[in-house]
Amino acid sequence: MNWMRVAAAAALAMLLAVPFAWAQGEPSAAPTGPDAQTAPLAAPTQPVDVTPTAGDSGPQISGISVASLFMKADPIVKAVFLMLLLASLWSWAIIINKGFALMTLRRRADKFEKTFWSGLSLDELYQQFTQRPDHPMAVVFISALREWRRAFESGPPRDALLPGIKDRIDKAMSVTILRETDDIERRLGFLATVGATAPFVGLFGTVWGIMNSFSAIAARHDTTLAVVAPGIAEALFATAMGLLAAIPAVIFYNKYVNEIGRYTGRLEGFADEFSAILSRQLDEKAK
Repeated sequence: MNWMRVAAAAALAMLLAVPFAWAQGEPSAAPTGPDAQTAPLAAPTQPVDVTPTAGDSGPQISGISVASLFMKADPIVKAVFLMLLLASLWSWAIIINKGFALMTLRRRADKFEKTFWSGLSLDELYQQFTQRPDHPMAVVFISALREWRRAFESGPPRDALLPGIKDRIDKAMSVTILRETDDIERRLGFLATVGATAPFVGLFGTVWGIMNSFSAIAARHDTTLAVVAPGIAEALFATAMGLLAAIPAVIFYNKYVNEIGRYTGRLEGFADEFSAILSRQLDEKAK
């Protein structure tokens, strides 16, 4: 791979050297012939005035910054800028918070499953996790075992009641999974909304900036770049702000939806395994 880097560096050096060599070369209209090469240059006979004649009437070229674009923008365009900036900041706050939350959920789920399959009894696990159910998998476990304990409050159930107990345990876990999943997905709808609407809000700012450019042309009867450029710059900046808010929102929304889907599948898999364990124990107690 070293020779490829050397070749790329050489090509880049050649590309940079071409404009420099072109600027340093002779002009195409330079005089030619032996007389032009050997004749001395005549000294000027009159004083040369080197004072610039353009004065303040020359073109003023200044850099365009975000702050200058915002300060010179139309009030409507300013409102669009502020709206998109706030949407972008809030989107990033949700993205960062949701990333840490999902990472914590995965770590706690791994720890819970390791404890669950460590060989402790269900009563010991219930006493351990009922005081601090800090993640959905523990909440699912507690809801199922709470329904299980209620079935044995008045003694061992009869055989005819076993299907109803199993069904109640499954429903308790299903409802808990839905509730916990809704809590995990909270605020993701804002990312979806920003991803879907921010480009159109930026497009509105773009159209408004172009309208301002046309109005300036009509008022001054001038189509020079100094008249058209501010409105065009506002328009392009509004589009850039819309994309800046929308692109991260769409990317992380899709990422988090997939991760939450995998975590929900993990919860459902645990619920099925735990339901099978409780169903087996119910059958053994009924014998």
